[in-house]
Amino acid sequence: MILAVPHEDDSDERRVALVPETVSRLAKSGVTVRIQRGAGAQAAFLDDAYEKAGATLVADLAELTRDADAVATVGRPSEALLATLEPGTVVVGFLHPLGDPEYVKRLAAAGVTAMAVELIPRITRAQSMDALSSQSNIAGYKAVLLAAAALPKFFPMLTTAAGTIPPAKALILGAGVAGLQAIATARRLGAVVSGYDVRAVVKEQVQSLGATFLEFDLGADAEASGGYAKELTPEQQERQRVWMVEQIGANDVVITTALVPGRRAPVLVSEDAVAAMKPGSVIVDLAAEAGGNCALTVPGETIVSPNGVTIIGTTNLAGTLPYHASQLYSRNLFALLSPMVKDGALVLDPEDEIVEGCCIVRDGNVLLGGSPS
Repeated sequence: MILAVPHEDDSDERRVALVPETVSRLAKSGVTVRIQRGAGAQAAFLDDAYEKAGATLVADLAELTRDADAVATVGRPSEALLATLEPGTVVVGFLHPLGDPEYVKRLAAAGVTAMAVELIPRITRAQSMDALSSQSNIAGYKAVLLAAAALPKFFPMLTTAAGTIPPAKALILGAGVAGLQAIATARRLGAVVSGYDVRAVVKEQVQSLGATFLEFDLGADAEASGGYAKELTPEQQERQRVWMVEQIGANDVVITTALVPGRRAPVLVSEDAVAAMKPGSVIVDLAAEAGGNCALTVPGETIVSPNGVTIIGTTNLAGTLPYHASQLYSRNLFALLSPMVKDGALVLDPEDEIVEGCCIVRDGNVLLGGSPS
């Protein structure tokens, strides 16, 4: 089996799909790994380390993918990469298929078999494969660091000869993987932290990290299958926004993490809520890539509102810590692919729950939801 790893096409993407540690493990299991030269450089994984791990370094893209059984990427493969692939080649990465049927059709037209890691089902057997969680964990951590750097205040309470400085107050909206990591990190830095989520089931998780769980009756629980939050009705969203104005205005830092797969991110922080915050306050919007949870978020930019609130819309936060983000993602891919390597070949069992969940294209057919179309 030949597994190829290209340099990421996006100039802002510093992660790499496989790190030397994982290459070594794959090589020991009989997999030939090809790495495009310089693919891991921005994540601090140099070509020499890949060679020592047993990888073959290749400069040319066509040579990299020639006769390859599978190609591992972080983001979507470029059109140039797809053009070099033979029919039946397995492509695995963050493909973002939901809400973009045209892209899925292009993958089908290329004749590849495509596996979207963000669609790996959240079942016990797949925990070590959960790339969405591993990268969200990093994003939640980095969000707090960005907030602490932008906030013109200390996070912890300090008692000094000049008097006592009260701790900053931080509100985390959304208590999924990213939100829980943000809560834990903000607590470590000494802030007084509260958390909110439409899913009542996460209350104990928030409280176990030492934060206060804010409760608001939406009239029904909003947890969908797989542990994700489901989209609220327009009436629920409006009730939530009105209540949020008061809660948000009482905090120095607000970190938003609410996402609904395949949909625009719900707006939790309205313009009125931003106006209610004190000058110097900070909002870090982890949902910026999906439109943002804050009404004023500009994806990819940091702006300051008229009343002096800093709104950080940095995208791909996991990619700003590329060393560990790549390391964890690489382990996710190893856990996903290694059980499928049998007698030197990559074998995808269409009846396997994990394959069925994340395989979006196979043999020219679109398989979202598991049924050909």
